[in-house]
Amino acid sequence: MSFTAKDVMGLRQKTGLGMMDCKKALTETNGDPVAAEEWLRETKKGKMDTRTERTTGEGQICVATNDRSAVIVEVRTETDFTARNENFVEAVEKIADLALTSNDGAVTASDAITKLVDDLRITTGENTNYARGFKYSGGNYGQYIHHDGKRACLLQYEGELDDTTVKGICQHIVFHDPMGISADDVPADKIEQIRVDAIQEAKDTGKNEEIAQKMAEGKVRKHLQENTLLAQKYVLDESKTIQELLADGSSITAFTRYTLGG
Repeated sequence: MSFTAKDVMGLRQKTGLGMMDCKKALTETNGDPVAAEEWLRETKKGKMDTRTERTTGEGQICVATNDRSAVIVEVRTETDFTARNENFVEAVEKIADLALTSNDGAVTASDAITKLVDDLRITTGENTNYARGFKYSGGNYGQYIHHDGKRACLLQYEGELDDTTVKGICQHIVFHDPMGISADDVPADKIEQIRVDAIQEAKDTGKNEEIAQKMAEGKVRKHLQENTLLAQKYVLDESKTIQELLADGSSITAFTRYTLGG
């Protein structure tokens, strides 16, 4: 089967690879565009598989929603130049849309997601990987993605909240990184470690056991106030706590906060 310059250009536009690569692929497959695309994928993927140990310190975080669900995903690559590329950003958005079809909870990479990641490896020449994702269903959703795409929050809530308040709470979560929604969400072992450390600190300053215990309880309370979402002072108006922002009948049910590489 013969092929033309138009066929080479069409394959280039579809794959994002160079003209010479596309021409070689069509030559190897007798001009069959479908076979040529698969040939490129297998050939280039083989080369990229040798680079998977390269550090992926850049990337993008993306949030996708529909009428029933919401998902947050993180995809990593090697350089900020690639992470900001329009094609990379679009591919991450497609990966988020695919993640919406997964089960609730932590999202593992499906075959379709893996294919998109492989395509990014091929077209960018960099090691790229799907890092993580999380999906919610039910309720209402808010989101905030920092302008660099490297920090983001997906919020699930019940009741009525205006868009400005929801976005503000998401921004607050991104910048303050709360341990949980309330003290009930903080693991018991974490609270116990705070208590133990506080008791030891008090004893090191000469306090007896009884006073050390009281001081430790006070430190635990303060720590939870400063590090649980509802008790924290709102980042955009510190005269209010996050709890005070919520309208009657509304509540925050869950959130996921991602920092790239975190």
